[in-house]
Amino acid sequence: MALLTEHEQRKVAEAIARVERHTDAELVTVLAARADDYAYIPLLWASLLALVVPGVVHYLSGWLALHSLLLVQWVSFIVLCLVFRIPKITTHLIPRSVRHWRASNLARRQFLEQNLHHTVGSTGVLIFVCEAERYVEILVDEGISKHLDNKCWDAIVAAFTQQVRQGQTLQGFVTCIEACGELLKEHVPLTHERNELPNRLVVLS
Repeated sequence: MALLTEHEQRKVAEAIARVERHTDAELVTVLAARADDYAYIPLLWASLLALVVPGVVHYLSGWLALHSLLLVQWVSFIVLCLVFRIPKITTHLIPRSVRHWRASNLARRQFLEQNLHHTVGSTGVLIFVCEAERYVEILVDEGISKHLDNKCWDAIVAAFTQQVRQGQTLQGFVTCIEACGELLKEHVPLTHERNELPNRLVVLS
């Protein structure tokens, strides 16, 4: 899965810079290829299917000898492990709730790792995207949340999520940043110029 090019990343940084001219908020954007490699999921499914399917066939038909059954199970396990490691297939094997839970945990770690909780006035804003999970989240520090309820971001997140699904990640970032900027300019207007955190897009490949 191709993440944004350097040219596209600069466009995101420029959008952040434009917004921060009008608000005390400090915006940081993070784009992750995926939240987890989910290594155990393919193994779990391969083990289950390799154990159950040949066993059921043997039980119902009886055409497999015991040593043949064991061989079929081993071969099935190896083949299924390889097939289920293909990213597009792996994604379909993982429940949506699990994918979103992992992505949400990564977003919260990034909020801390990018020092958004150390800004003056607690005005950090994280715009986080996981491409493989088609997951978007906006996290804000208390200096923002006391002015803007979490529901204020729902429509922006929904629109951005749809753009990520359509492969329009760059446009989604720019549109999301501008939409956030309109809210922040009104509720957290600029009181003094500063730029505590880098405007660059953080890419986790």
